[in-house]
Amino acid sequence: MTENSERYVVGVDFGTLSGRAVVVRVSDGAELGTGVHEYSHAVIDDQLPKTGQRLPPDWALQVPDDYRDVLRTAVPAAVERAGIDPAHVIGIATDFTACTMVPCLADGTPLNEVDGLADRPHAYVKLWKHHAAQPQADRINELARERGEDWLPRYGGLISSEWEFAKGLQLFEEDRPLYDKMERWVEAADWIVWQLCGRYVRNACTAGYKGIRQDGEYPSAEFLDLLAPGFGGFVAGKLDQEIGRLGSVAGRLTAEAAEWTGLPEGIAVAVGNVDAHVTAPAAQAVDAGQMVAIMGTSTCHVMNADELHEVPGMCGVVDGGIIAGSWGYEAGQSGVGDIFGWYVDTAVPPSYHEAAAAAGETLHEHLTRLAADQAIAEHGLVALDWHSGNRSVLVDHELSGLIVGQTLATRPEDGYRALLEATAFGTRVIVETFAGNGVPVRELVIAGGLAKNALLMQIYADVTRLPLSIIDSEQGPALGSAIHAAVAAGAYPDVPTAARSMGKVRRGVHLPDEQRARAYDELFGVYLELHEYFGRHTRLMRNLKSIRRTAIAAQSKEASR
Repeated sequence: MTENSERYVVGVDFGTLSGRAVVVRVSDGAELGTGVHEYSHAVIDDQLPKTGQRLPPDWALQVPDDYRDVLRTAVPAAVERAGIDPAHVIGIATDFTACTMVPCLADGTPLNEVDGLADRPHAYVKLWKHHAAQPQADRINELARERGEDWLPRYGGLISSEWEFAKGLQLFEEDRPLYDKMERWVEAADWIVWQLCGRYVRNACTAGYKGIRQDGEYPSAEFLDLLAPGFGGFVAGKLDQEIGRLGSVAGRLTAEAAEWTGLPEGIAVAVGNVDAHVTAPAAQAVDAGQMVAIMGTSTCHVMNADELHEVPGMCGVVDGGIIAGSWGYEAGQSGVGDIFGWYVDTAVPPSYHEAAAAAGETLHEHLTRLAADQAIAEHGLVALDWHSGNRSVLVDHELSGLIVGQTLATRPEDGYRALLEATAFGTRVIVETFAGNGVPVRELVIAGGLAKNALLMQIYADVTRLPLSIIDSEQGPALGSAIHAAVAAGAYPDVPTAARSMGKVRRGVHLPDEQRARAYDELFGVYLELHEYFGRHTRLMRNLKSIRRTAIAAQSKEASR
């Protein structure tokens, strides 16, 4: 095949802090060029950017124009670095963190861009880790259990505060005039596709996992009115939209988006997708029993199965949610890389900074090297990985982090290793819960930047007793999006076929050691005791959150006088 006959696609991955674009060759999945754009406003969790208005605890907002900037900068940069003729690009696809919601007018204009609304917190994007809707999620769960709603078991028995309905109900109750002005409640995964092709198509993935859409239906208007009088029109008036199948065409690149990206007007724009789910084909992990863990600031676990089972605490099971013809399961941990980053930023003394600099290491590398020299359980610690709450299997973002066993002899590397182990224990809870409910896991496939930490990967293999495979791509979600773009453009008949040619994985990179696994069993037993006590048998952590909110509110009130 000559260079001029080669075809290319672009995949764009919208993460928590940045967007990444990759140019991929259709014939073999070769990644030829990448571009990255850091969001100018990052995560807004303290005060609004234009007014300085303070935000309450547990809020996490973003500015949607930061997402457009990814199209304006990262995509052209990736094409330039690839050294290809843009005329040979046949399709583009995107993926997004979820559940990330954009309140819009009917034409897709975000409310924060409407004159006079920049000072309204609810007018901004609610990022996936916006957890301030926990009270609304609690009420949704309680009412659904009371009424025996048949959709609740499809989500492990609990709806998350991160999802569409809880966040929408919070908006309805806390800023009713803004809710009434909002005409569309849109997943960011679909909003960015709308920006690219001028058509609003709701993707099947987020509709199923984050929008409580099962068997073609959402929760009833009657149910929603019982939650809050007047909220019954939420689905019909704000949410419902044409559903697009994953890998299909949402529309064609508009002239405006072509100008932003430098790509040909009219090329295929694929239906949107979620960053985790789109990664499975990139890792060639679309068969039953292959669980993909996309490890970054948080971890999302996705896998396919041939049968439908109800798994307590899972984030959802959706028919065709990952691959057409299979049941797609999702679980997750709300904090992983975020926890390691928090620890390095707040709990490491200056002497360690100096030692790391002298060794030419980052603090993460330095602490990892020191921790790797330890025997299992030498530090005498066990931690709970709930610094951002618990997504699976407790589905409670009022929970918080914990390290047990600290003494005056505890060193920074001890705490660091305990947190690495805690996230592995959290994954083991998920794996065992799936296996115990008819969805066995035989292989763990890791994607994301944390796969580079060999100590962390070996801990995961030993703790879970599973072979760990590693996606052979620096940009797993973006590659997965590129695969979907190739299918939408007609280069392959379906996603599994495209994955076999374009996906990349290294099998069995880290294998479990039985001796180490037995040593971890004892620590895992302690983790489970803490998990059950603090997660199910006491409201202590929830009460602390409530006390904190009261104190912050009182301080804010005093400051405003």
